[in-house]
Amino acid sequence: MMEESGIETTPPASPTPSLSMAALANVPPLSIGHVSPMSLPSTSPAPSVPPYTSATLSSPLAPPPTSTAFASSPIAGYDITRGHGGRTPQTPLMPTFSSPSQMPGVVSNPMMQQPLMSGGIDAGSPITFPEEPEDPRVAVDTVAGGGIWGFFKGVAGNPMVKTVLDRTKHSVESMITTLDPGMAPYIRSGGDVDIVVTSDKEVKVEAVRDAFQEVFGMAMVTGEPGQSNIAPQPVGYAAGVKGAQERIDSLRRTGVIHEKQPVVSVENFIAELFPDKWFDIGCLILEDPGLGVHLEVFTQATPLTLDSVHQAQSLTPPDYSLRWSGLLVTVGEVLERSMPNVSHADWHRSVTGMSRRQMIQSAAKALAGIYKQKLPGGTH
Repeated sequence: MMEESGIETTPPASPTPSLSMAALANVPPLSIGHVSPMSLPSTSPAPSVPPYTSATLSSPLAPPPTSTAFASSPIAGYDITRGHGGRTPQTPLMPTFSSPSQMPGVVSNPMMQQPLMSGGIDAGSPITFPEEPEDPRVAVDTVAGGGIWGFFKGVAGNPMVKTVLDRTKHSVESMITTLDPGMAPYIRSGGDVDIVVTSDKEVKVEAVRDAFQEVFGMAMVTGEPGQSNIAPQPVGYAAGVKGAQERIDSLRRTGVIHEKQPVVSVENFIAELFPDKWFDIGCLILEDPGLGVHLEVFTQATPLTLDSVHQAQSLTPPDYSLRWSGLLVTVGEVLERSMPNVSHADWHRSVTGMSRRQMIQSAAKALAGIYKQKLPGGTH
């Protein structure tokens, strides 16, 4: 049965290589990818290669083909540089890559840094592919003047860019002050406006600071206690203005502030605007000797009961040395004694629902607006 199928039963054996095969084994292997499409000349016959037997094809023990089998290709004896000026011919299927020159600060494409493929590809071949243009965003840090910050500094002069930066800054400041209102004085401190308030009481200093920072955007506002040298409760407009001015003069006399320092002074007084109709009013003075500016504004008038004024008058001795300017006891002290849960420092809130700080800030905002127009570059 086995003979009828034509399959040989002789155990497979490795064929003995012929002389021609042994000779071809010494031929240097060819480089992959350089097979010339040209036809072989008839004058160079290819060496004969013994045909494979059926035993070689069917035996599972046959060794795999070696490089000598590849070297027995019909083109083994042909000079592939013939007709190409001594150069290995190129093929469009094998492009040549060249490494770009390195530039400082630029991250090069890693694909461009791969070593050239072995096999004799001519690096000077005219067949090349265009290199990818460099991404200008990668070279931002090479801008002169400090990298990315130098770039922003360079474009900050552009009006459109400056507007965007200002809006961004304003948005960040708004977010911070919303989360923590106490950060507003620190963020907006500075600038070209430097104001000293003639008091160390927060109700006055914070009111003036908020007003000037709202008008100017940035302003440095600090407080220094000044002496009024008049009665604790001034009576009449003249006494109120004099008290505010006395606080400024005392700071200049003692050298706490220099002679050209811009100053804001606040002094509250009571006045009878109509018969038996008394009101509490605040006077604000801004003095800037350097620019020759002197401004006066007043807060809204807060009505007082006639009884509270009479009590303050009765508690002041007739021979009080400062009686010419006012009373020894303030209206706030009288209200604190007669009304529960009322402080003499901020009785305005209990009477009107609006704090004294809010009243001073409103007047100080008007004062800052007038002062801004007096500054160089302002509208006069």
